[in-house]
Amino acid sequence: MELKSPKDKELQARDWRRKFSTAEPRLSEAKAEYEELGFEVLIEPVDCNPDNPECTACLAENPGQVKVIYTRPKEDLP
Repeated sequence: MELKSPKDKELQARDWRRKFSTAEPRLSEAKAEYEELGFEVLIEPVDCNPDNPECTACLAENPGQVKVIYTRPKEDLP
């Protein structure tokens, strides 16, 4: 299942690219690695429909634990 932010379409329109969803400690590790590679990093909540059995099984007990990582290249400022 591909987890996305509720703002996924808006973010993609602003050149953010969804990478993957995860929880701590991998979330912080991945954020640091992407920043080290020169990317801007955005951490977003998961858009989970409670009527979806796949989503409910993994997220219902711990809402907010899993986040989605989006990145985009840093813009060079003049």
